[in-house]
Amino acid sequence: MKQKDIYIPFCDNCAISNTSVFRHLSMNEIEIINFEKDFRHYRRGEVLYSEGSRISGFYCINKGIVKVFKTGIDGKEQIIRFAKPGDIIAYRSVLSNEPACTSAKVIEDARMCFIPSHILIDFVKENPQFSMAIMKLTCHELGESNDYITDIAQKTVRERLAEILLHLINDFGLDTDNYLKITLTREELANIVGTSTESVIRLLSEFKSDRYIELSGRKIKILDRKSLEKISNVF
Repeated sequence: MKQKDIYIPFCDNCAISNTSVFRHLSMNEIEIINFEKDFRHYRRGEVLYSEGSRISGFYCINKGIVKVFKTGIDGKEQIIRFAKPGDIIAYRSVLSNEPACTSAKVIEDARMCFIPSHILIDFVKENPQFSMAIMKLTCHELGESNDYITDIAQKTVRERLAEILLHLINDFGLDTDNYLKITLTREELANIVGTSTESVIRLLSEFKSDRYIELSGRKIKILDRKSLEKISNVF
C-alpha cells in the first residue's frame, strides 16, 4: 500500500484554523478525537447517512464535497447545502438525539473523520467556548435556511440561479481560468435553486447567450460577475 493511501490527518491541524470549531478544544480534547475518530474514504455517489436514520456520530470533512439534502414526497431532492473541507455535518442530529432530518451524499471523492457521538456531547457539556462555537454554527446555518425560504417565496427562478452561482463562487472559488471549482449536474443545480432541470438548462443557456457565463460540459466559467450580482438582487 502506498503511503498516501494510509494518510490520516491529525486534528491538531484542523484546530489551528480560525474558522474551525475545534480551535476551542484543549490539547487533551484534541488527543481524544485523534484516538477515537475513524478516518474514512468515500467515492462520488456514496451515501453517508439517510433521512430518518439514527446516526452514531458526526463527520468532519478533510477533502472532497458532500451535498446535504432533503427528499420530497415525489422523491425529488432539495439540496440544503454543500459541505466542503473543514465543515462538520450531522452534528445537530447528535446533539438533539433525533433521527437525521437530512441525507448526505458524496459528490466529489472525499476523505473525512467520523467522530463518535459521546465525544461531541462531552465537549459541549465540559467546554463552554466549544459549546458556544457549536451554538453559533447552528444559528448561522438556521439563518441561511431562513434566507433560502425567503428567496423561494419572493424571488424568480432567474434571480435564484444567479444567486446560487454567486454563493458557489464565494464557497468554492474559481480556478485560474475562472471556472467554478465545484462541478454539478444540471439536476443538482435545479435541486439547489428549487426548480425543474429543464428551467435550469434554459436559464443557463440564456446566461451564456448574454455572456454572463460559459459552459463546458458540467463546468461553468464566470464571465460577468457584476451582472449576476445585479440579477440576483443580493449585493
